[in-house]
Amino acid sequence: MKINDFLLERFFAKYEFEVPYLLCASDCESFSIDEILQLEEGAEKKFKKLMLGYTDSQGSPELRETIATLYNNVSKQDILAFAGAEEGIFAFMNIVLNPGDHIIVQFPAYQSLFEIAEAVGCKVTKWTMEPENNWNLDLNVLLNNITAKTKAIVINFPHNPTGSLISQKKYESIIEIAQDNKLYLLSDEVYRMLEYNPSKRLEPACDLYDKAISLGVMSKSFGLAGLRIGWTATKDQILLNKLASFKDYTTICNSIVSEYLATLALTKYQALVERNLSIILSNLELLDQFFNKTPSLDWVRPQAGPIAFPKLIKDFSSEKFCSDCIEKAGVLLLPSSTFLYGDNHFRLGFGRKNMPEALSQLTAYLEDTNSLYSIQA
Repeated sequence: MKINDFLLERFFAKYEFEVPYLLCASDCESFSIDEILQLEEGAEKKFKKLMLGYTDSQGSPELRETIATLYNNVSKQDILAFAGAEEGIFAFMNIVLNPGDHIIVQFPAYQSLFEIAEAVGCKVTKWTMEPENNWNLDLNVLLNNITAKTKAIVINFPHNPTGSLISQKKYESIIEIAQDNKLYLLSDEVYRMLEYNPSKRLEPACDLYDKAISLGVMSKSFGLAGLRIGWTATKDQILLNKLASFKDYTTICNSIVSEYLATLALTKYQALVERNLSIILSNLELLDQFFNKTPSLDWVRPQAGPIAFPKLIKDFSSEKFCSDCIEKAGVLLLPSSTFLYGDNHFRLGFGRKNMPEALSQLTAYLEDTNSLYSIQA
């Protein structure tokens, strides 16, 4: 397979650990190993006695059983653990799709959600969201683009990079359309539980439709990116078995250390999510003030998660803007070109404790410059 460069990841490879202030991170504040071990009495002793051998290629029974508690209608037999969400996406695309097939992907999107399909030889229809429509999806676009060759619909809520949600009614309509057309539904749910209003939380797709695949990971809502543990949840056992066989050619199995810590963390996941949400909501208040006094920047206020996708109001390149922020303020923002979504948006991340300091640096840059982006008093 020949595949195009992953633009977002290449951008991070260049800047993430070189720029002082990371203001575009998609994950939440990390936890230390010590903090996770303190979640349960005796956990440290058990951790030190772990034997560093191979693990169950599907994920340990304890891990899969704990992951299953995040859902309503699946069991550990319906869970397959991966080394991060990315591996799950890669396996799904290679198992489900063949050259000449067609998929419909919510857009903008994490590049692997459409790029792998194109590398397989599929036609990809980008189901585009627009800020002028508050990042909403038009169901007619979905209905009008389904063909006899369509194999899957790919959605992502809460959404990266916009932080948007969809209504429960429209979400159920998408599932019904997939069901009526016997399509797979890959549902990226890595930010689930970070909704600012819990009443707007969507049910996992795998709980609602047998050919739906819910994608989860420890990185985002739970603040444990370093564990590199992700998973798929689906009641489609034939698909799950094929995914497991494909994994034999990628990672085979996960780290026993990561699986132990992930299992422990998920037994107390509410505490982790509450901590992360408190950081997000506190930072969101600062961002409300920032955008209120920055008329040259506009945003559709996110509804969930630690990310947003603001727009540069005037005709100015987001690549140039982000480059200037790196050079003159030491602040890393992510230009929309890394999402292949034009050149006048940027991703902003606010799930970290040092976000106020990073935002202060950005504000100072905007106040000091004579560019179009100076803040009005």
